[in-house]
Amino acid sequence: MTHLLHTTHRPPLAKAYNHDHRRPHRPPPHDPSLLELKEGLKPRFIHRPPHAKAYDHDPSTHSAKAFNTALGFWKELYPSMNRLMTTSCTGEGVVPDDEEMTGNFFRVSCTDCCINLLASSASASEAYICSSFIAPSPGIRRPISSNHVQNVTVQKLCQKRVITGVNGESPGPLVQVNEGDTLIVHAINKSPYNITLHWHGVFQRLSGWADGPEYTTQCPIQPGNSYIYKFTITGQEGTLWWHAHVQVLRATVYGALVIYPRQGRSGYPFPVPYKEYPIILGEWWNANVVDVENQALATGGAPNVSNAFLINGQPGTYKLEVSHGKTYLLRIINAALNTQLFFKIARHNMTVVAVDASYTNQYVTDVVLVAPGQTTDVLLTANQSIGSYYMAARGYISASGVAFDNTTTTGILVYKHSNSSTPEMPTLPAYNDTDTAFKFNSNLTALVKSKTWKEIPPTVDENILMTVGLGLVTCGKNATCAGPLGQKFAASISNFSLQFPTKLSMLQAHFNKIKGIYNATLPNQPLVSFDYTNTSNSLNQSLVFTSKSTTVKEVKYNTSLQIVFQDTALVGAENHPMHIHGFNFHVLAQGFGNYNPSTDPNKFNLVNPQLRNTIGVPVGGWAVIRFRANNPGVWLMHCHLDEHLTAGLGTAIIVDNGGTPSSTLPPPPSDLPKC
Repeated sequence: MTHLLHTTHRPPLAKAYNHDHRRPHRPPPHDPSLLELKEGLKPRFIHRPPHAKAYDHDPSTHSAKAFNTALGFWKELYPSMNRLMTTSCTGEGVVPDDEEMTGNFFRVSCTDCCINLLASSASASEAYICSSFIAPSPGIRRPISSNHVQNVTVQKLCQKRVITGVNGESPGPLVQVNEGDTLIVHAINKSPYNITLHWHGVFQRLSGWADGPEYTTQCPIQPGNSYIYKFTITGQEGTLWWHAHVQVLRATVYGALVIYPRQGRSGYPFPVPYKEYPIILGEWWNANVVDVENQALATGGAPNVSNAFLINGQPGTYKLEVSHGKTYLLRIINAALNTQLFFKIARHNMTVVAVDASYTNQYVTDVVLVAPGQTTDVLLTANQSIGSYYMAARGYISASGVAFDNTTTTGILVYKHSNSSTPEMPTLPAYNDTDTAFKFNSNLTALVKSKTWKEIPPTVDENILMTVGLGLVTCGKNATCAGPLGQKFAASISNFSLQFPTKLSMLQAHFNKIKGIYNATLPNQPLVSFDYTNTSNSLNQSLVFTSKSTTVKEVKYNTSLQIVFQDTALVGAENHPMHIHGFNFHVLAQGFGNYNPSTDPNKFNLVNPQLRNTIGVPVGGWAVIRFRANNPGVWLMHCHLDEHLTAGLGTAIIVDNGGTPSSTLPPPPSDLPKC
């Protein structure tokens, strides 16, 4: 089901990212509807009787039943719907403002057997969600929702700024689905920038055209155009997220994606929490982020650092009320562009139960580290004295001698009936506390008996060592740039600095066998071997320079890959959160220094290694991952520090078709954007 609609199921006074999931505490029941996209992208939901074949029926014979069922659902969900005024089947009904429905209205029409729900905003007339939804009943849900990407004016840090948001919001709509649902999102670009939407961590089995990274799986959606993302979420439960995958627009274009078990919250492998809340950590600039990036690209230097961090879009004003003795599930997402973040709540422990939509063995901690791109689900029990306590986040800065945002963002955990006016502040780790960072990252293990567990490939077809780090490219003849040695900052994998194509996406070129867009010559080992983490090699001019190209790795379907990510110290060692699209991987081991292929395999966890889609490679160290390439398509692999991706720290893994219908990527949709 398209749960961009489901974001509006909450009572309007319970704002996005600050609502009570008990009402409803799960996505609505399933529904045996089918969806057709007619000309003009008009959503049409056709209710079919049980056992009727897909598209083999007369929808008019079931429209009234579907409408009545849908209306009954909404009346049950919102009691004030009982006052819904409906003049006719094709008429409109309006619910007066009240404590439940303030600022919203329903438009009911059974012409297409659907309910359209528009959420309006007094502060921004463009802030709305236009969705279509058919009545809930047991079965599969496939609704459609519109996602309007456009500029919106917001005020933060006492300044008004025009940002790019979704449906007038940042963070954008909260998407809630059940495992097995098909999600269909109509992305409409009303912004002045090219845009794409990436569904971070979603496997995209045979739906790589919907993955979203620009010039990798699609050309961007140009201003004034649109694209429909359609994919089914299978084999995943927990917290993921979605964001723009064009330039730095994900600084404001992002939101949470929550995947519930098929049977609802009763399917959790831990006690069902009293309530659930997304906690999205973001990053804010008192500037146009596109201008910040363009300035860095023009000068060859590092981009200006952010001015603040955010919790659920707020720089220090977010509040979360809890009841004493109750347990809550916090779904923590790091949506920051360039900063890993420590997160802590004064006097409270947290129990990690999942990372990157994969269940873990329970791990009790008083601090969580989340890198950009990562998600961490924790159980929080309100077991302290009734009062108020700060939840706080600030950066983990692994690189030495660099400018960084040294601010701390806070929210307030308030116990019900508390009279405390001064919240207690937690003691956060130091900015450069690598010991705490490594302890957290290396102590997580997978819950092997859970539904998200995948078996470790027992053998390895290809062993790969990839160096990941910063370098330089030449500034140009008779020019001086703002990077070290008067050159331009760059970043690379095995000294190949990624340059995205612009004429066609890599997936289109691969699917249509078009040459000249990329070259599949990325080696399994760096062409030059050296003492990777030895700081005496810093700015070694025989090693530090790289060059731009679209160099990728191509493998046969079902190949088992083991990759060693090796940090380098050519322009300072740093923790790099490496993300692979289209797959989860097992994190077998992590360590410091140069990876030793003779002794370090003795450290491999081959029993219950954590499953992730993003792993922070330790500063001045390495991480070993393993996975099976059983998803045909072109999958971007990159550092999730946005400034490093922009500088070239990325590549793609191309997985060939497997020769059967279930292992062959279907053709692209007809509305795939053109370059």
